[in-house]
Amino acid sequence: MSADLHRRAVVADTHNDLLMAVAARPPALWARFFRDRWLPQLRDGGVDLQVLPVFIDDQFRPEGALRETLRMVEAAHVLAEGNADEVSLCRDGEEIDRALADGKIALVLALESAPGLDANVELFSTMHRLGVRVASIAHWGRTPLADGSGEDATGSRLTSAGVDAVAELERLGVIFDVSHLGASGVDHVLELATRPVMATHSSARALRDHHRNLTDDQLRGVAATGGVVGVNFVAGFLSADPGGYTVDRLVDHIEHVASVAGIDHVGLGPDFIREVSLELTPPCCEDMSALAGFDVNAVVPGLDGPRGLPLVTEALLRRGRPEADIRKILGENVHRLFQKELGRPA
Repeated sequence: MSADLHRRAVVADTHNDLLMAVAARPPALWARFFRDRWLPQLRDGGVDLQVLPVFIDDQFRPEGALRETLRMVEAAHVLAEGNADEVSLCRDGEEIDRALADGKIALVLALESAPGLDANVELFSTMHRLGVRVASIAHWGRTPLADGSGEDATGSRLTSAGVDAVAELERLGVIFDVSHLGASGVDHVLELATRPVMATHSSARALRDHHRNLTDDQLRGVAATGGVVGVNFVAGFLSADPGGYTVDRLVDHIEHVASVAGIDHVGLGPDFIREVSLELTPPCCEDMSALAGFDVNAVVPGLDGPRGLPLVTEALLRRGRPEADIRKILGENVHRLFQKELGRPA
């Protein structure tokens, strides 16, 4: 029953860093590497809608950040064009619906921390022209726009350029992503927002007190905008105890977000970082484990990549969740939000 439900549902993953692994290859291999390494995983996991974040490692910051951002955006276009029979890079809800109707995986391009843009908010318009439809403005540390959650002790809100960035993204129809933003920054965005915001990959702070997770008030705030919280699968964000690195603990977070924010405002933001991290570290990548305070390569058994997504459907059924709720969690909520908001100017 769970396999049939998973197959029939729209499954949306709001955060997978696979583009980093693709862009690490020579350009001539981008499309083929995606087809050989990642496409089978996405198909086996039933993924219908995949958000592709552009994240830049410290080796490229600051001088090479914008160049590497553009290179990764180009990689997304090349892999989509080279696999046009299987995927489609989508800019709005109509393009997503067309891709799904054709049996293709709908890809949506995102910026994670807006690397290289700095305080040049006008460059968000450039990124929009290139197909970016989701964006965040900080990662672990400080940017010219805001502080990431690793700087929570500062208690800082958005900079004036960050405030301008919120307005510009709303104008363009690029969905603002609060994941990784510092706690005060999240609250600031929720005060400013006039359009739905997302947390593409954040779990519940009430269940795991980590700065990367959202408080109940923040969960309610995202829901109040009409947005969606994609629950993060990274084991250390689910539990402080490795004994809690289980699918059931993940479902605890999903259930908590649903109970606080509402069933219409929860989705899946797996953040399948392990394969990408192991491929690229060392020597290129920053030490995410040191920043996070736990081993970021530790995984929930069975959920080390997209192939494990049917386990989530199975676990939700065991909890007694009705099919309609499970379909919303798996992807209907994200699909609905993208249909309504993606790429639509204010």
